[in-house]
Amino acid sequence: MAPLVELRGGIPWGVSQGLPLWLAFVVSFLGNMLPVPFIMLFLRKFFTWLKKWDKTAAIVEKLEQKAHLKGKKVEKYRSLGLFVLVAIPLPGTGAWTGGLVASVFDMRFKTAFPLIALGVIAAGLIVLCITGGAVSASKLF
Repeated sequence: MAPLVELRGGIPWGVSQGLPLWLAFVVSFLGNMLPVPFIMLFLRKFFTWLKKWDKTAAIVEKLEQKAHLKGKKVEKYRSLGLFVLVAIPLPGTGAWTGGLVASVFDMRFKTAFPLIALGVIAAGLIVLCITGGAVSASKLF
């Protein structure tokens, strides 16, 4: 559930702690998706509340700018754009960013949430392949 690393860091960490690949995937997926509904449903209200104070307003403005920058492709391609944003396992992408972008662009929950979940699964499969390859290679030595 950690921001920035999300599932991309959860799978390798879980495997390093002795979890089987499939279990690391499932636990990381669930942990990654847990905060997404809260982000999508309550973030705008929370941002509005934080904008009442100068110090927190600046932070909110930066987060909204990040969402708009990340969301340019999402805005153009909507569903496919959101899926791809979440599915690319790189820093600055992922479910939390996808939830932020969906919230900022007022995407409907019942449309955006499944796309985010599918993106997390795709990212997880990519990380799983990389982690599985690393685990197999480490067994050679």
